[in-house]
Amino acid sequence: MIALPPCADLFDAGIARAVVLDDDDIPRLQRFFECNPDYFRSVNGEMPAADEAYRELHSTLPDGWSFSWQRSIAFVDGRDDVVAVASVVADLLASGVWHIGLFIVATPLHGTGAARSLYEALERFAATSGARWLRLGVVVGNARAEHFWIRCGFIDVRLRAGVPMGARVNDVRVMVKPLTGEALADYRALVPRDDSNRDDG
Repeated sequence: MIALPPCADLFDAGIARAVVLDDDDIPRLQRFFECNPDYFRSVNGEMPAADEAYRELHSTLPDGWSFSWQRSIAFVDGRDDVVAVASVVADLLASGVWHIGLFIVATPLHGTGAARSLYEALERFAATSGARWLRLGVVVGNARAEHFWIRCGFIDVRLRAGVPMGARVNDVRVMVKPLTGEALADYRALVPRDDSNRDDG
């Protein structure tokens, strides 16, 4: 487990550096969300709420879910502008399983390769910090995200049906990627709740 003080520079991502966000960053995170609303329209069916940044930084995991730490991360460029954000949970449900809860890249960077570059930097950071698996959820029908994560090497382990998100109720593909050459059976042994035959959230 690694210690992550607020506002720490976590790693270099090439076109940007990754920093941990805290409450002082709520205004610029809110501006980023409002200037890049495509994710919220696609997933929630509505624009980001007026307190979206606050809710992001203060979101909590369900009771009983184990984890080591949970942080929101901004990728900032040389001018200190936010070009992407991600939320990460380390050791979610099992040691070595890291969850990416949010990954939004500024709309002007779509199609430039920036998303892949930033994701790969995040993956390297996770792998060198103890992650054996990366896990995330992708809304069915969010084609850009579905194609992106498949290209990044993620595979389906489960479908969660009827998940309320904002103004919508979505089906969510739970996807994982091994970072150390383990087999999918190894992951299922680590995280039984992601067995494709379960239906409990």
